[in-house]
Amino acid sequence: MLEQQKLFVVSLPRTATTSFCLAMIEQGFKVAHTAYTLEAFKNANVIADTPVFNDYAALDKIYPQAKFVYIERDAEQWLVSIRQLLSRMKNNLQRSDGGFNPILKRCYTQVFGHFSDSDLNSDQYLLDCFYRHQQQVTEYFSAREQDFVRFNPDDNNWWQKIAQLSSQPMTKAPFPHVNIGAKVTSWNELKHPLKVDSTRNGRCDDLTVQLYR
Repeated sequence: MLEQQKLFVVSLPRTATTSFCLAMIEQGFKVAHTAYTLEAFKNANVIADTPVFNDYAALDKIYPQAKFVYIERDAEQWLVSIRQLLSRMKNNLQRSDGGFNPILKRCYTQVFGHFSDSDLNSDQYLLDCFYRHQQQVTEYFSAREQDFVRFNPDDNNWWQKIAQLSSQPMTKAPFPHVNIGAKVTSWNELKHPLKVDSTRNGRCDDLTVQLYR
């Protein structure tokens, strides 16, 4: 894939984004699962999760040759997984004296709101977030079939859709399923030369000023 061409994964966290990133590394792409620095955006061909799921419209303008992928996951299955994730993240997302980095806080807050414990226990609240995001993505990329594809990871031919979208050769391969249930550490455990660091030794850039300007 050309250095200036990017493949962005716009679906929400806990929709098999880590599995997709691992699959793309196996196909020979340089991949960042989350990207918080200019170097990450420069070096990676494939970028998923934060900040892409929230900032795809801005990235579309910055990278006019980019392609975009939405991974379809059953909403009821996603519900269980995202509730576990947000429950663990809640304190560091909402505290004012530190916690997660500002990019992550902004993206999660804009999609999931300033949720309470009651909200987390509400299926409807979380499903509203899921379907609102899905509708926004669908509307944004309407009539953009050359730039956007949706696929189900259970589809044996998933790789053909990505190869056609990216115009890059890919080999037939099963879709890996990692981070099952409450596990979210598979990407952190991965050691691979095609894995792109998301931060600079734990530090982030101000993407709003340095990238989205």
